Amino acid sequence: MVGVAACGSVRSIKALWETRIRRIQEEQQEEEEQRRRMARGGATGRLSVGVWEDRAALARLKQKLQTEDGRLVLRIEQEEWKSLPGCLVQLTQVQEWQIHRAGLQKIPHFISSFQNLLVLDLSRNGVTEIPKQIGKLTRLRELLLSFNRVHFVPEELSCCESLERLELAMNRDLNQLPDQLRNLKRLQHLDLSMNAFTCVPDCVVGLPALEWLDMGGNQLQHLPEDIHRMEMLHTLWLQRNRLEKLPDNISRMASLDTLVLSSNRLRDIPPLMEGMSKLRKTKTEVDEDDSEEEREMFGREFMHMYIQESRKRAYAVLNVHCAHH
Repeated sequence: MVGVAACGSVRSIKALWETRIRRIQEEQQEEEEQRRRMARGGATGRLSVGVWEDRAALARLKQKLQTEDGRLVLRIEQEEWKSLPGCLVQLTQVQEWQIHRAGLQKIPHFISSFQNLLVLDLSRNGVTEIPKQIGKLTRLRELLLSFNRVHFVPEELSCCESLERLELAMNRDLNQLPDQLRNLKRLQHLDLSMNAFTCVPDCVVGLPALEWLDMGGNQLQHLPEDIHRMEMLHTLWLQRNRLEKLPDNISRMASLDTLVLSSNRLRDIPPLMEGMSKLRKTKTEVDEDDSEEEREMFGREFMHMYIQESRKRAYAVLNVHCAHH
């Protein structure tokens, strides 16, 4: 009897422990499942927040859309938009961006999604970089990035084969352009004023369709000897540089009719320029109270005045020399 009782006690203890172990395992499984549910619920919550943020940003962007001259334009003026949300790619039908004084710090890489873009005007922001993805915009006609902080232009910009107007004025540290830009066969208008160029880039001289060039307010010390290759150029702004002389070949620029040379260090002007009949006989309008240094004189009148002054100085030196003898 004692043996039977002992055997029964062992079975009871075994069953008790098995029950406890099973209960512990079930509790652990339930806790694990609860943690998984909480994790799924939290992620779903965060996802929901993100979706609602995107919807709100998209709604705000849609309020900035306008139709002008048959184009769909995204216009943001004097608002705080340091970056543009990714949801903007849902508006790829936009043909023109006009974002000014918004503090924009970068052009988003998803700019390549806007294949319909004709004008990208981001003047007066804080953009520091032109992304390589800009080269995907083969229909882009105008890229306006004046008064930003761009210090480097990627060679991929040369792939924007439809580009007609490029403005990079007042980016301060910009001092060179990639040679590949000479492939912009349709570029007519180029503004590189108020930067740090010390010479006219070779690629600029090689632009076949260029008609208007502003390099005023740089640090130009000389002009290229082959400047006459710019056959289509009719307007050339070179004021406020460090030019001491002009190349003789400037007189062979057949289309040039406006040449601005105020505030340089010119010692002489090639006499051949006296026969440049296309140079306009005009100067910018100024008030009578303005000083000579503040005037922007250009064209034939400036050329004739400067040539005459140069001759007077030469004659004065010659007379002094003869008097001594």
